[in-house]
Amino acid sequence: MTSARRTTSASASGAPGHRRAHAARKPLIAGLAATAALVGAWYATAGAAPNAAPSLTPTTTTVNLPAKFPYLSAGYNNTREWTRTATAVAPNGTLRVAWPASDGIHVTPLTAAGKRSGADTIVKGTKEVGGLVAHNDGFALLTRVADTNKWKETAAALIRYTNGKQTFRTKLTGTSSNDTAPTLDGQLTWNGTKYGAYFVVHGAGGFADGHFGDKLSYVGAKGAGLGGGWSWGCSHNEGIALAAEKTGAFTSLCFDDWRSGLFVSTGIGAPDNAPVVQREQCWAGYCGGTFAGRTGDLVKSASGRYATAFASRGAASAAKNPDDASGRGWTVKPKTSTHQVAVAFLKNRNTPAGKAIRLSATKGVEHVNVRIAPYGKDRLLLSWESLKNAKCANGTCTGTFTGTSFRLIDWNGRFQSATKVVGTRITGDIAVQKDGTLTWAYAPVTPSYASPLTGASPTSTTLRIARLTP
Repeated sequence: MTSARRTTSASASGAPGHRRAHAARKPLIAGLAATAALVGAWYATAGAAPNAAPSLTPTTTTVNLPAKFPYLSAGYNNTREWTRTATAVAPNGTLRVAWPASDGIHVTPLTAAGKRSGADTIVKGTKEVGGLVAHNDGFALLTRVADTNKWKETAAALIRYTNGKQTFRTKLTGTSSNDTAPTLDGQLTWNGTKYGAYFVVHGAGGFADGHFGDKLSYVGAKGAGLGGGWSWGCSHNEGIALAAEKTGAFTSLCFDDWRSGLFVSTGIGAPDNAPVVQREQCWAGYCGGTFAGRTGDLVKSASGRYATAFASRGAASAAKNPDDASGRGWTVKPKTSTHQVAVAFLKNRNTPAGKAIRLSATKGVEHVNVRIAPYGKDRLLLSWESLKNAKCANGTCTGTFTGTSFRLIDWNGRFQSATKVVGTRITGDIAVQKDGTLTWAYAPVTPSYASPLTGASPTSTTLRIARLTP
């Protein structure tokens, strides 16, 4: 194997014969869930749940849609995945929800209580919700748009709307940078003065031609590109997390399938010495899912620590691959055939805080759409979906859906509540309102993971807006 090196200060690579498969790799989507009866053998080291527990029961409202929302997508091996929605809160407390339709990405305005407050803004000529930032006067959307390139693929773009009108549309990939964005699996954040857009790229010429990596672009309030970030990072990137910072590099994580695991990429892209959060077998879908489409986001504490959650098969062994002449490849043998619930912490934006904690160990049960969100001042909400009688092949599983579960933990990974099975699902970014209320949008349908998704996605003409107040 040979390395594809980027030209910025931090190096990363792709490799011939090690490319992201177009047919298998489609926009990833999200949700969360599980069942109390099938949570399984929760590790005793996580601590016993308190006797008095909050209800953890979200309230919901229904929003009618003017177009059909295709709420499923086919991931690796045509695995059924929730089509990503993104919910964001503006400084004035109002909400926006982004979701895809055949005529473009729709952005639906909501009141702070989760009720429709106006007509959708339709961002035409766009595909995939890669991230959303809500402003008092509009929103910014990370998405994909048409482009001219050797692969005939889309380009990543950051689009800003102000008072119902487009104020800029900045392409983040193109001929000059020798890259495309056939899928984003992205994140968009805003620190009050600049945006951070982190997403998957496909080399279209230059040193990384034909390889898949990731890119972090900073963009100013008026749409101009800024310095910092990188042109080629984690390769392949199987999961992206990004948190805005007031100063300095935005905190970031990536799942790298060549080096096999979850890594801190803050400020460095993801060179060979990127800090390891967890070694995983990550080849083409074996990892537990992307941030924030199918797995947990980055949550920051008041003291500057971070928490993230993901579906993990663990590592029975991990060693460099002797057949990889580049010295970058790793071979990881998983502990379990199914994915379990795991949480990991960072001391700060650059440094993992010990090993990841596995919070379940249930043979034959697959845990998908593992998510994490802040719950009040000092607790975290975990959510996941469970599939019993799981049958797994090539890193993905089918099985019988048994419910969506919520559970609270503290910042040491100790349980703070019993498991609560709920009727809602999380299918993308969660908005955290000023009073701590968590708000998200999902399609009100009964999940099924019994078989792969073939053919077109089913559609819904309603969204359910869920709210959970600590």
